[in-house]
Amino acid sequence: MIKFQHSIFALPFAYLGAFLAEKKVPDFMTILWITIAMVGARSFAMALNRLIDIDIDRRNPRTANRALPKGLLSVSNVVLFSIISLTIFLIAVYQLAPICRYLWPFVVIPFVIYPYTKRFTWLSHFVLGLCLGLAPIGAWVAITNKISLEPIIIGAAVLFWVAGFDIFYALQDIDFDRKNKLYSIPAKFGINNSLVLTKILHISSVILLIWVGIRLNLGTFYFTGVAISGILLAYENLIIKQNDLSRLNMVFFTMNGVISVIMFSFALIEIISKRSTGG
Repeated sequence: MIKFQHSIFALPFAYLGAFLAEKKVPDFMTILWITIAMVGARSFAMALNRLIDIDIDRRNPRTANRALPKGLLSVSNVVLFSIISLTIFLIAVYQLAPICRYLWPFVVIPFVIYPYTKRFTWLSHFVLGLCLGLAPIGAWVAITNKISLEPIIIGAAVLFWVAGFDIFYALQDIDFDRKNKLYSIPAKFGINNSLVLTKILHISSVILLIWVGIRLNLGTFYFTGVAISGILLAYENLIIKQNDLSRLNMVFFTMNGVISVIMFSFALIEIISKRSTGG
């Protein structure tokens, strides 16, 4: 039910926030606890989403073969898994900066709200974006014990990026959503308008990543990562067309994971190069 790739979207961006917070590689134990917190949070969010959406997933041909609707897992097992995941998240949170002990509900609340949003608002895509956009903000706070503008910019970039690819993903359910009175941007505004909005969101995401690079005085390696990510986002928007949605899964599960890894990798190279040259 919960796959590794479900975490890989957000985990590199959490590392991005952690490494850029002080422009250095954090100590091993801090990174370990951030990783555990991220995996616990994502597992809790995914399991909760599956539990809340079980009836919808049963009716949707695309999701009817998932573990819960198909009966491969019981509801009680998934509830237990959710509790364990949340507990792991909280244990990790309490090993990080003291402020995290007070802010963790602001991470969990969007996880609880998101599955319900598709029942009453097409802004659900942006709530999902917020859930993942909190990753770099949380990691930055875990390192610095304070909130500042830069992680919020990174978080907003992730929010727009995720909202955009979630709009892509919702294209395949447009008929089901309309029939079952579920809310999504494709169901509300149609495929063509959804594709245009996704382009705007992804352009905005790249602009925000450039902005944070300028604010943090980052250099060539970081901006190379932004450029490559921008090119891949542009490619996504080119291959997903109104009359051809055949490569949606490749975009959603593969390319977006690659983009997040590229962004973190080039930021890491930038940090290491600056430290080695005393920059």
